[in-house]
Amino acid sequence: MKRQSNRKMNSKVVLFILTMLCVICLIISVTVSSFFAPAKTIVSYTVVPLQNGVNAIGSWFNSKSDLLKSIRKLKNDNAKLKQKNADLIAENSLLSQNKYELTRLRNLYSLDKDYSEYKKIGAQVIGKDTGNWFNIFTINRGSKDGIKKDMNVISDGGLVGIVFDVGKNYAKVRSIIDDESSVSVSFAATSDTGIVSGDLKLMDDGVMNITGINSSAKVSEGDMVATSQISDKFVPGILVGYLNSVKKDSNKLTKSGTIIPVVDFQHINEVLVIKTTKEELKD
Repeated sequence: MKRQSNRKMNSKVVLFILTMLCVICLIISVTVSSFFAPAKTIVSYTVVPLQNGVNAIGSWFNSKSDLLKSIRKLKNDNAKLKQKNADLIAENSLLSQNKYELTRLRNLYSLDKDYSEYKKIGAQVIGKDTGNWFNIFTINRGSKDGIKKDMNVISDGGLVGIVFDVGKNYAKVRSIIDDESSVSVSFAATSDTGIVSGDLKLMDDGVMNITGINSSAKVSEGDMVATSQISDKFVPGILVGYLNSVKKDSNKLTKSGTIIPVVDFQHINEVLVIKTTKEELKD
């Protein structure tokens, strides 16, 4: 009996202790929350903004990092685009050059057919005298290619000039616009003759002198002028140009004027050399 009463007492003590603990916990929760309320307020005004600031700084650095990555990517993409653009420009330039060269070669081929009665050899211009005009220039063909002095040179649809100096692998050409050049010509429509002479100053106006036309010759502007049969060094029938102007001379016996040459003497790249001289034709 004594033991049972002791057990009941112990249970009551435990229950009482547990109850007291619950009450104490409730009291503490109420008192402590009110006690730490000012601290919570201070924390809310100090720690929270600080934490927000830290978060903002972290976000800023993160955004800047993303921005730097974007800038690096843009720079890389820009560099690639610039290189691609440079490659396209180079490719376009090469295509333009090839097209221009093809056009020139086609013109030479057409010219070769126009004067098919003469044996010819192609050559490239590798040098020229100073100045705007191709009055004296050098080609990459010489004696080893069968080039001789006084061979006629044609390009761009008509007469360019004549070979006056020959080396083993080069030759020099004096064009018909040079001050020391003169060509006996005839008019295709009337067979009247004249002399076309070079004048570099006059070439600034794009024309050449023509003199010695018979006063009775019925020639007019636009008439075709070609090398004549009576020329000493130029083979006959090579187009020189077109009559630009004509008038009677003061002696009333002859006419003179100007012609527009068919060749562009500011731009000569390739030529054809006629491998038959006028002297050989005579023979």
